[in-house]
Amino acid sequence: MKKVIIRFSLLLALVGIMILCFIPLMNDINYGLDLQGGFEVLYEVSPLEGEKLTKDMLTATYKTISKRIDVLGVSEPDIIIEGDSRIRVKLAGITNREEARDVLSKAASLSFRDTNDNLLMTSSVLKGGGVKLTADERGAPAVLLPIKDVDKFYEVTNKVKDYDDNRIVIWIDYIEGEDTFVKEEANCGSLSASKCLSAATVSQAFASDVIIKGNFTKEEAGALVDLINSGSLPTKLTEISSKMVGATFGENSLNKTLTAGVIGIAMILIFFALIYKFSGIIAGLVIVIYIFLTFLVFWLIGGVLTLPGIASLILGVGMAVDANILSFERIKEELWAGKPLKEAFKLGNQRSFSTILDANLTTLLVGFILFFLGESSVKGFATMLIINIFVTIVVMVFVVKYILELFVKTKFFDKYYNLFIGVKEKDISKGKEKSIKLTPYKKIEFVKHSKWHPVLPLIILIIGSAFIFTSGLNLGIDYRGGSDITITSKEQIKAKDLKDDIKELNIETMEMDNIDNNSVYLKLDEVLNKEKAEQVNDYFTKKYNADVEIGVVSNIVKQELTKNAFFAVLLSLVGMIIYVSFRFKFTYAISSIIALVHDVLLIVAFFAIFKLEVSVIFIAAILTIIGYSINDTIVIFDRIRETIKDKHKNIIPNKEVLKNIVNDSLRSTLTRTVFTTTTVMFPIVSLVFLGAYEINNFNIAIMIGLAAGVYSTIFLAPQLWYFLESKNIGKVAENKKVYKDRLDELSIKGINS
Repeated sequence: MKKVIIRFSLLLALVGIMILCFIPLMNDINYGLDLQGGFEVLYEVSPLEGEKLTKDMLTATYKTISKRIDVLGVSEPDIIIEGDSRIRVKLAGITNREEARDVLSKAASLSFRDTNDNLLMTSSVLKGGGVKLTADERGAPAVLLPIKDVDKFYEVTNKVKDYDDNRIVIWIDYIEGEDTFVKEEANCGSLSASKCLSAATVSQAFASDVIIKGNFTKEEAGALVDLINSGSLPTKLTEISSKMVGATFGENSLNKTLTAGVIGIAMILIFFALIYKFSGIIAGLVIVIYIFLTFLVFWLIGGVLTLPGIASLILGVGMAVDANILSFERIKEELWAGKPLKEAFKLGNQRSFSTILDANLTTLLVGFILFFLGESSVKGFATMLIINIFVTIVVMVFVVKYILELFVKTKFFDKYYNLFIGVKEKDISKGKEKSIKLTPYKKIEFVKHSKWHPVLPLIILIIGSAFIFTSGLNLGIDYRGGSDITITSKEQIKAKDLKDDIKELNIETMEMDNIDNNSVYLKLDEVLNKEKAEQVNDYFTKKYNADVEIGVVSNIVKQELTKNAFFAVLLSLVGMIIYVSFRFKFTYAISSIIALVHDVLLIVAFFAIFKLEVSVIFIAAILTIIGYSINDTIVIFDRIRETIKDKHKNIIPNKEVLKNIVNDSLRSTLTRTVFTTTTVMFPIVSLVFLGAYEINNFNIAIMIGLAAGVYSTIFLAPQLWYFLESKNIGKVAENKKVYKDRLDELSIKGINS
């Protein structure tokens, strides 16, 4: 007993330290613009006069934008080159969005001035894109400016040589009335501190190329070359999508989501403690370690935390405890079978490891697909999902097992199975092994009535199809183009009261609804240009003292997002077929894919019936369900495969035996399936009713997908497999390797050996 108290106290101390470190860590994490407000814009970069856009032009434009953002004072800008001709800019925390737009989109400007700031020449005297890296007479890095208009250059230098202060000052992006040489002279030539590039003395008139000298490193001189070339290149930035979020709006979303998350996670901890007693409490404490390490990894890689990212973490907690449920239920089965605690603990962890690994690898595949094919706002979700998977395998498998093993070795719980993991004395076999505990599930014939199982889903799908064909899906601006506006006031505001405002602004709304008493959502078919978007933002901000979020998506982006969404879903399904075929057998893969298609179609049907908006984050939910739903199916298929191998030596003599295999596998895993779905449902239901509006449809899609997934896992996938396998009755498995090469038979120290 003393050892138990000491080890439990040490664990509590570790958890306490992590809780104390959590607040400083959260303060240092980068928040996305949906959490702290800000501005996001996607530009199409194109050359003027029919020239072909090159990679160098795109890179130079990227560097110029980076330089300009320094002027705006944004500490953590996110600038991404997308594809061959686009640049996405995210400026979290910025308040003057109009200034940001102007600074980012205007053509880069190089100018030559005297020391009194009078304009002498513009970049028109230079050869476009001809600025090069060179060296001065000392061999130090310098920048060569090739002159195109030699007559103009000679005329100006001839005049300046007679000035009292005969210096020509070279500026990048000079702003009249704001930038002065007097103010910048001390920093002139410092690329990190000033837009003043050089102040060269002119002692005679000349018309040759100019060399800018300074105390440059090679990297600094190269950056200056890119900067000037970008200013002189005939490139054009066309805004094709944008998003504005008010600071208060982001803060409210963060508070709501965190509150919902805390409640959902608390429900998981209570559930675990009630069901698995001491083991559940230990797993609950390790969840704190899991959350801390997930945020720590996210911080170390410089991730930007967004609303979908927080939702991913909260969802990830529910998915992470699935690993413990799989292990704990296998341990309970071994205890019911009469094994001593030490042996049951070892066998339970060993036999569950393969299933845990399979389940997490399928979700990891979806995470990578989301990251590489998902739209910018989904990448935060994908990043957190990928981190969740790795931390789950390390913490919720290795750490929980290691900690519980320390308590098992004390032998204190050898007589207290109920206290340790919730196994009652009366349920333990006496001298006779059994793998299925006597429960109400034993009377359920899952295969016998399987012809009726598809009826309910078919009815829902038919109703959903009717809605789609008559009125279509309620597409968000991501897939239909246009604009949406969310107005959040500190006072009560009603959608119907905005009709006069809509007329005054001369905009037409497709949809106008109240989100709550203080928020109104407007959907527009019109793609608002930047001037109109700023007008709308200023109008509602001033009149209603409101935070305004505006999203704009052009038809070009709409088509690309639609294509990527279709491809991502298709790639996920193909990936699942390949993985399940490799790990199991083709009949397992076909059964699981049909079940996954069922889950996806039910989500779509539900959204069609209730007119819920389909956006980019909806596709993220679809892919998440594809990755998660197959986990439960794999649990059952893994038990089926194990039963065939261990009890039937890979030979199934008749359909009756095959039917019993399916029924017994479902009965022995049904508690696990229900529990894993329940633990994920807790945080999702909490997010649906208490979380931020912006990700509510994502949460609803996950909730519907979980329900559809548990139905297909129990009532469709195993029965489909039974139907396919019944054609091979009496045959020895063609490839016994399928049943022999199981990951849970690998000897991995600390896990299954």
